[in-house]
Amino acid sequence: MLLLGGGLALDRVLTSAITRNFDDGLSYVLTAMISSAEVGPEGEVLFNRPLADQRFLEPASGLYYQISGEGHEDWRSRSLWDRAIQVTPDMRDRPGQGIDSHQFPEEPLRLMARTVILPGSDTRWIFIVAQAREGLDAQIRSLRQTLVNSFLALGVGLILLAALQVFFGLRPLRRIRREIARMRAGEKSRVTEPLPREVQPLVEELNALLAHNEQQAEEARRHAGNLAHALKTPLTVVMNAATAKAPDLSGIVIRETGTMRRQIDHHLARARALGRRGAAQSRTEVWPSLEAVERAVERLYPDVRIDRDGAHDAVVRVERQDLDELLGNLIENAAKYGGGSVFVTVSPQGQSIDILVEDDGAGIPENERERIFDRGVRLDSGKPGTGLGLAIVRDVAEIYGGTVELDESEDLGGLLVRLRLPAG
Repeated sequence: MLLLGGGLALDRVLTSAITRNFDDGLSYVLTAMISSAEVGPEGEVLFNRPLADQRFLEPASGLYYQISGEGHEDWRSRSLWDRAIQVTPDMRDRPGQGIDSHQFPEEPLRLMARTVILPGSDTRWIFIVAQAREGLDAQIRSLRQTLVNSFLALGVGLILLAALQVFFGLRPLRRIRREIARMRAGEKSRVTEPLPREVQPLVEELNALLAHNEQQAEEARRHAGNLAHALKTPLTVVMNAATAKAPDLSGIVIRETGTMRRQIDHHLARARALGRRGAAQSRTEVWPSLEAVERAVERLYPDVRIDRDGAHDAVVRVERQDLDELLGNLIENAAKYGGGSVFVTVSPQGQSIDILVEDDGAGIPENERERIFDRGVRLDSGKPGTGLGLAIVRDVAEIYGGTVELDESEDLGGLLVRLRLPAG
């Protein structure tokens, strides 16, 4: 479309230039006629010098003139022979301008006319000079043919160049496709072939996606293995008791199935967190989640006082359900094992949000703080529990890029848990 539009515009400009040049030649001849014209003794128009172009003397030569005046006989060039140019209104209305005429069916004309009053005469003479359009039309046809050929060649060249550009420009993508086919066939694990820097970011993102998928697959295998290992011992105990026909078989079954249920719940919580993290980067306000958890814990431990302070507008990049589980585990542990007071602080730290949960209990010795995160580890077996609370907190926090640390509370004297999550 652009080539077509450009070609039409160029054709119009060049055709106008050729026509204007043709009209300039007519105007020159017309001016020469007027400048050499004078009135004769009988009131007729005469030339005081002959016109230079000999074609005016040759019949049907294609170049003509005619001088017409009201009450006088037309004075025509010999080249007109027995023909005459009819004076039309547009000749008077458009003096000095080129006019197309088809008065001679076999010979289209381009003419120019001008009305003049010569010295010594009151007659308004109309000087007309005309030339056959054959030469002008031939030039225009030649020009248009040249334009058509040139633009056709240009169009074909552009199509070839575009095809070459597509072929060579997409070559790196074809190489990437081959690399992906090799990875699908198990021959490679990454795109390692050197590629142009224009597609290198795509390759890096592809490799990062592959690494992420491998990491998720490895995590899935590890958690499946952990779950199988966690269920193996209770199943073995139940099988041995059943084989030995132990008298307390029902109690053993109840106890060991409870252990298996807790392990399954733990791994399901991790799987849900992983799935929600992969689905979207959610934003959750900390304060509404904290208030909801506080109300739930106060119903379980009505004698415990829970206070909170800090940024009310803090937002973390964690799903609301997972944030509720994190805070629920920490605050419930503080209420269960503390002395009756729990203090929660929300503190923005640059790109992270720190949530501090403090209690006034006995705390945890420093040499036990790392071990307490292991699944099933409990330091106080006198109170009900599964030993999975802190393990779940650490696993879910790490899924979202957060951390959990244990310390001693300076204000309450018990345990301080610092949960750090990415800010939203």
